[in-house]
Amino acid sequence: MMPVLLWTDALIFLLLTVVAGFAFYARRHEHLRAPWRQVLHSRQGSLTLVALAAFLLIGLLDSVHFRLALPASNATATTQYSSEVTSLLDALASGLRERDEKTYSAPFATHLYAKETVQRADGSQARDYPRLKFGGAHLADPARDRLPDILGLIALSIGQALVLWLVLVLGLAVLRSWHRALPLRAMPGDMLGGRAGKHWPVLLLGICIVIMLTALAINLSAHYHIFGTDKVGQDVFYQTLKSVRTGLLIGTLTTFVMLPFAVMLGISAGYFRGWVDDAIQYLYTTLNSIPGVLLIAAAILMLQVYMGNHPELFETAAARADLRLLFLCIILGVTSWTGLCRLLRGETLKLRELEYIQASVAFGVGHLKVITRHVLPNVMHIVLITVVLDFSGLVLAEAVLSYVGVGVDPSMNSWGNMINSARMEMAREPMVWWPLLAAFSFMFVLVLAANLFADVVRDAFDPRLRKAA
Repeated sequence: MMPVLLWTDALIFLLLTVVAGFAFYARRHEHLRAPWRQVLHSRQGSLTLVALAAFLLIGLLDSVHFRLALPASNATATTQYSSEVTSLLDALASGLRERDEKTYSAPFATHLYAKETVQRADGSQARDYPRLKFGGAHLADPARDRLPDILGLIALSIGQALVLWLVLVLGLAVLRSWHRALPLRAMPGDMLGGRAGKHWPVLLLGICIVIMLTALAINLSAHYHIFGTDKVGQDVFYQTLKSVRTGLLIGTLTTFVMLPFAVMLGISAGYFRGWVDDAIQYLYTTLNSIPGVLLIAAAILMLQVYMGNHPELFETAAARADLRLLFLCIILGVTSWTGLCRLLRGETLKLRELEYIQASVAFGVGHLKVITRHVLPNVMHIVLITVVLDFSGLVLAEAVLSYVGVGVDPSMNSWGNMINSARMEMAREPMVWWPLLAAFSFMFVLVLAANLFADVVRDAFDPRLRKAA
């Protein structure tokens, strides 16, 4: 295979490096370590962190790309590689990716969703629901065997998940016992009973749920289409998993594009005031006067014209789709920093009048040091809560942009494209509802977990709440 590094892949790994560097830095500074310790030791924070980690793992598996080598015609021929770019997630879910049906089929169905003319054994023709090629193909009599088979697979998955979870709990108990130099015998009971910390039972419950859902997905998807199939027979569950990376990229990359603009300009406007404040206000007021959807549409259309005029710059279709996704993140970031900038400006105007900041300026402390040591820590809770709320809004905005045709590339899996396709399927008879349900369910869990995690982080980093506690 030949490794492929897309632009968004490079940015994801760069972002992970930055996060790892910040974690290493925060461990050595108690004023940063204490709030994050409070987050991890809270029940809500530990549970939502497990959910977000599961989505992040799926996104990372889908960010390791490569091209497979084509079969060589002779021993001396140069190795040729496929034009299709696949990911590690594609390799792990190859069964879902390759088991395509003819057209629509409902979740856990064994027959197509609509009647067709079929050939009977006696040579006659009739209108009936044809049998699926893969969904429930191992069943001799689907009407009789399907429900017991599904229940058996569920029981098998629960058993496997519990065994794996118990092994994981034992491993965590051994690690905790070694780290704290405590007896191993009482450690699992202390963790499950909450005596080792109130967050441990919730954390272990969240891990158990994730492991159980993973086992259910692996065992059931090996024999059935969990969320059915779409118009061309592709597995909807596979499309939903592939859309996780797109949702995470839209939320994270766009957020980190807008964050420097919002923080730097917002604090500068409120701290320096005068002509600096007037110039920054003029900038974001002018940008807000332009409808965001029109600005995004114009930018995407210009990019499409550029890619159409320079096809030689893109070796694969995945590279084209990736550049459009990256450009969409940049445009969304450029157009979405004004709200946070306005909030930070107002908060900084209030903070700069407080006695300790006035005293720092009177003693000759530099403006940069005052901003970094006094202003920035006191507005960080606003930054964090706004960033996570914007993440949720951006994940939802991608669906709207894809609906109007200026979102991600149509060939790229995303929840927005799934919802856009589902709007036509909802109008047919019989109604096809499962693609919309699959996209909405995953999007709802991701957005809910992000918002709940943001509440915990806000409470931990707000100096006034810490003082009150």
